[in-house]
Amino acid sequence: MTAKKKAAPRHKWSAKVDTESTYPPEGLFNQSASTIARTLASPEVSPKGPGSGMRMLTFYINRAGRNLDPKHLAELKKAKELLHQRVEQQRDSEKKPAHRKKAA
Repeated sequence: MTAKKKAAPRHKWSAKVDTESTYPPEGLFNQSASTIARTLASPEVSPKGPGSGMRMLTFYINRAGRNLDPKHLAELKKAKELLHQRVEQQRDSEKKPAHRKKAA
């Protein structure tokens, strides 16, 4: 009879994440979708722009994983969509050149 190997303990890479970036306020992810999106897009929390806030939100959702209540997950996904709209608005405003006067 062969002996079964015992599985090695799983180590999550996300537990080792250490960053020097700004952190969202305590309890932010338990608030409404609009509050989450507005706060994560603010320069105080995301000095590099709303894209940085989007990464924070995605990381939170991925880290919480299966432990999220379905209603809470739905609210976070709604916040993610609102934040995505802000990211797109910022990209569009950066791409558009300043209006030029037409030559007469």
